[in-house]
Amino acid sequence: MKGTPSPETISTKQQRIAKLAKEDKKRALNTLAHHIDIDWLKEAFRRTRKDGAPGIDGLTAGDYEKQLEANLQSLLNRAKSGEYRAPAVRRVHIPKGDGSQTRPIGIPTFEDKVLQRAVQMVLEPIYEQDFLNCSYGFRPGRSAHQALENFWQQMMTMGGGWVVEVDIKSFFDKLGHSHLQQLIRRRVHDGVLLRLIGKWLNAGVQENGSVSYPEAGTPQGGVISPLLANIYLHEVLDEWVEEEVKPRLKGRAFLVRFADDFVLGFSNEEDARRVMDVLPKRLGKYGLTLHPEKTRLLRFAPPREGGQEQPPESFDFLGFNHHWEKSRKGRWAIKRTTAKSRFTRALKKVAEWCRVFRHRTLDEQHQHLCEALRGHCGYYGITGNSHALGCFAHEMRKVWKKWLARRSQRGMNWESFNRMLEHFALPAPRAIHSKLRAANP
Repeated sequence: MKGTPSPETISTKQQRIAKLAKEDKKRALNTLAHHIDIDWLKEAFRRTRKDGAPGIDGLTAGDYEKQLEANLQSLLNRAKSGEYRAPAVRRVHIPKGDGSQTRPIGIPTFEDKVLQRAVQMVLEPIYEQDFLNCSYGFRPGRSAHQALENFWQQMMTMGGGWVVEVDIKSFFDKLGHSHLQQLIRRRVHDGVLLRLIGKWLNAGVQENGSVSYPEAGTPQGGVISPLLANIYLHEVLDEWVEEEVKPRLKGRAFLVRFADDFVLGFSNEEDARRVMDVLPKRLGKYGLTLHPEKTRLLRFAPPREGGQEQPPESFDFLGFNHHWEKSRKGRWAIKRTTAKSRFTRALKKVAEWCRVFRHRTLDEQHQHLCEALRGHCGYYGITGNSHALGCFAHEMRKVWKKWLARRSQRGMNWESFNRMLEHFALPAPRAIHSKLRAANP
């Protein structure tokens, strides 16, 4: 794109913001909006996904780019002058878990996404100086795999213990506006940015043709929503656990959080039960509630040799089921396998695509399914999960055969399908993030 500044130029500005924020972590920064100029918006446009669904105005990224310079200049003028009006967010529902339930997702207009990205690019360097190491979700240089590894390492070091598995009920819908704005003002005093954030929090939600104005929450799916969620939970949970909870415990404890998904690990049962009792009160103070059926305390440790106790419980976190199992060397270790709900959901998505597009050419179908399988392995391909990856690939082939057979009355038997696979073979499933693969490339 002509006239786009190099990422290094933007990065240098972000480093200056980070330096100011790091010098005094209790200081609120007053002048930040001046960083958002036409070049900053061009970089925000570059970083914004272009293939997302359009918002209520129906405008796509391609439409917006046709007059990009003029559109961005107009956006900049309106944002700085206070004339910008945050459009309502279009709400849709996507499958959740195994597909039996849905999750509401908000879709802003493309222009709103660009402006949210621009503001996020200013705020992120500030809050990265404050966020703790236990937080992994939607932060630069951090990933779900790192969160999983953190939990594995700490629990293995403890040799097992107790886990508080937590589910915050409708977190993005319950996030308190007044609490959030108070937290932001501790670090940001820039009027332009505070005004924009306030407009996004109070923007309406369009669903089934009507617009409503919720008194709490931030749309899950908005560009700036993950950062706002991290700011909220940093105060509500992360700092509380680190500064108030841990010093009062008898044993070891740790927190691993990815956005609003988190688990707490304890070496001492009494500590775990005490935190389990006080956690609803802490979250309730900030307008949040725990899901009564999905929040639980469980013993998570290998069975004692010769003991009569029940087998250790398992739990799901970040798409994986965590349980104890003996390694090839005969030692107890935490194993992570694809959660049943995620396995089922991924397979249903493949089946639906094969059903809808069964009359496309074999080349097109093969290309899509290869990409789907590689994407599945790209997330679930971790150490110890090879069997689940193989099962998924096998079930994918069965689904493909089923819908190819329905293209005509003649059908397709396994012999002819296997002959077809000689020319359109799906890639072998690989544990991409395997420690063994990393040690022996």
